[in-house]
Amino acid sequence: MLNVNQEPSAAQIEEQKIYETMGLSESEYGLVCDILKRKPNYTETGLFSVMWSEHCSYKNSKPVLRKFPTEGPQVLQGPGEGAGIVDIGDGLGVAFKVESHNHPSYVEPYQGAATGVGGIIRDVFSMGARPIAMLNSLRFGEIDNPHTKYLVNEVVAGIAGYGNSIGIPTVGGEVQFDPCYAKNPLVNAMCVGLIAKEDIQKGQAVGVGNPVMYVGAKTGRDGIHGATFASVEFSEEGEQQRSAVQVGDPFMEKLLLEACLDLIRDHSDILIGIQDMGAAGLVSSSSEMASKAGSGLELIMDDVPQRETHMSAYEMLLSESQERMLLCVKKGHEAEIKALFERYGLEAVTIGTVTDDKMYKIVHHGEVVANVPVDALAEDAPVYHKPSSEPQRYRDFQAEEAFAPVVTDVVATWKALLGQPTIASKRHIYEQFDYQVRTNTAVAPGSDAAVLRVRGTNKAIAMTTDCNSRYLYLDPEKGGQIAVAEAARNIVCSGAKPLAITDGLNFGNPEKPEIFWEIEKAADGISAACLELDTPVISGNVSMYNETDGEGIYPTPVIGMVGLVEDVAHITTQGFKAAGDVIYLIGETKPEFSGSELQKLEQGKISGRAPELNLQVEKRYQEFLLTAIREGLVASAHDLAEGGLAIALAEAGFANDLGAAIKVPFSEELLFSESQSRFLVSVKADDAAKFEQLFETEKVVRLGEVTEVPQLVVQTEKSAITAELSALKQVWEGAIPCLLK
Repeated sequence: MLNVNQEPSAAQIEEQKIYETMGLSESEYGLVCDILKRKPNYTETGLFSVMWSEHCSYKNSKPVLRKFPTEGPQVLQGPGEGAGIVDIGDGLGVAFKVESHNHPSYVEPYQGAATGVGGIIRDVFSMGARPIAMLNSLRFGEIDNPHTKYLVNEVVAGIAGYGNSIGIPTVGGEVQFDPCYAKNPLVNAMCVGLIAKEDIQKGQAVGVGNPVMYVGAKTGRDGIHGATFASVEFSEEGEQQRSAVQVGDPFMEKLLLEACLDLIRDHSDILIGIQDMGAAGLVSSSSEMASKAGSGLELIMDDVPQRETHMSAYEMLLSESQERMLLCVKKGHEAEIKALFERYGLEAVTIGTVTDDKMYKIVHHGEVVANVPVDALAEDAPVYHKPSSEPQRYRDFQAEEAFAPVVTDVVATWKALLGQPTIASKRHIYEQFDYQVRTNTAVAPGSDAAVLRVRGTNKAIAMTTDCNSRYLYLDPEKGGQIAVAEAARNIVCSGAKPLAITDGLNFGNPEKPEIFWEIEKAADGISAACLELDTPVISGNVSMYNETDGEGIYPTPVIGMVGLVEDVAHITTQGFKAAGDVIYLIGETKPEFSGSELQKLEQGKISGRAPELNLQVEKRYQEFLLTAIREGLVASAHDLAEGGLAIALAEAGFANDLGAAIKVPFSEELLFSESQSRFLVSVKADDAAKFEQLFETEKVVRLGEVTEVPQLVVQTEKSAITAELSALKQVWEGAIPCLLK
């Protein structure tokens, strides 16, 4: 039988530097020895290595995360728990968070994506919220090789397989394609849940003698060291680390979800704390629950439900087997908890007790195999202020002449852009998701933001994910501001007031000063935009080391945003509604093409200065538009993003096969400019005067009107352009299915 004695001894761990293979640096190992006042054994070394990984401790990113605004009257729960929660009135809150599963999704794309979905769902229901919607944010390399096609198909199938099976609609998301993601795809999953304020839970273990109970699936050897695996750079050999990827069971998760919500709703008097076993599994959930409560824990590993034989304490503590939760309950009520979970066909087992000595004590086969201060694991990881230096490329981009495109054939350029995978219709992807299950979806995928009705009220919730990483590559601070502003524009275009964000911070190796500079600058940009737009950061996730063989990704801080539609009558979508409606452009169009789809199309790469963004102007336009929507003056609203006005105009027409006849006060290439803070709006002819009055001091241009004829007729300063809507739509809808074949 395998026992602790067969593991390397404390002396061997030091002599052979085994701690380095586990992810601890020499100085960190020294710190552990200082804390324990002795050399750690194998199990203890493993505990510190996962808990002090970037994924669990945020040791490299904490100084940056402290920059974010996290408070506001709308915030019921900020960062630090499973998910953040905002107030939507009527005694209700919305819980949401984004989580990345990047490394696992490269190694095993189906299960990597599926378990990313499973994990984020548990984060939300551990707060006491019922998950009502899923979104995602995906990044892949160019779809010009078989491996990328395989990754796209498998990741999408994994998201669909899990979300559809558990019965939570996948209602929105975004997908972008750039060469830098070829060996480092990003899979960020966001879950949104609804909660009654009185049901909000905390992950804590208090009350000496209270039992700690394990519920859900049995523990296996899958995902051991998954948190460490997510905290190092990738190499081609890394592809072999399949053991670090877990396997998901959505049907088990559905039972676990219902059982936990039942427990929270009807047995809150005996439930003290609840936490999901996510990254770093049992050690992370148990030590964090004790540390937050200022208590200690004693766990008996022999009692942990196991699905494999002869598992060591080390393996059980570090396993990331899916569909498991940890509870702290009032002593004497164990039988009640057991009976509740049995009704759902699930195991509930007491595996330990709360102590008052602030120690984390692990017993296996009658021996103490680990005994360390609990705060040392959960709270006291070293924090690094990494060196930061401005990369040469940023200075070069700032000094560069502005890119000026040459557009000789507007319709050909228009079609070429609509066929770019980042712009093209994602229908092929979202059609694989069930986005109508539970029947609350008011706006399905394909508009600026997804919208779900809140049953029993007249309200709805709008949600989106957004990030243009090209702008962040050119200028991380400006790009960070744009990511938040664009997410907010999506929310406003759907008739909602932006409330708060969750961020999925995906970056390269923070030990490289240029990368750490990107992280700092992006955080500055996100913070400035969140302060101006009153959207605090209430939850999030950090994913560093997204590099393979030294090649990093673009800085990609994904913004997940939620907003409130105060009255379902205000719900607005991007598609033109009726011929004769008047079309307006809000905002100023300038020759801004650096980092644009057009630059990438013409030059095959991006460079130069990111578009300008004035946050005060952005806020003003958003507030004006939301007022106009709430006053019932707006038929459709669409934000201008990749590809500029030309793309927004086409997408607005595609929805209901309506054309447009417009005149723009600039030359044709500016149709593709990516200037910020712009909206394309249509208004009923009868409401046009009122709408113009509302906006009289603002930069609003009356462009023309919606037409019955499915053609886009555009008069520029130099020429008249006519494009058949059907020809544009064919390119837009056909691009991704064609590339993925």
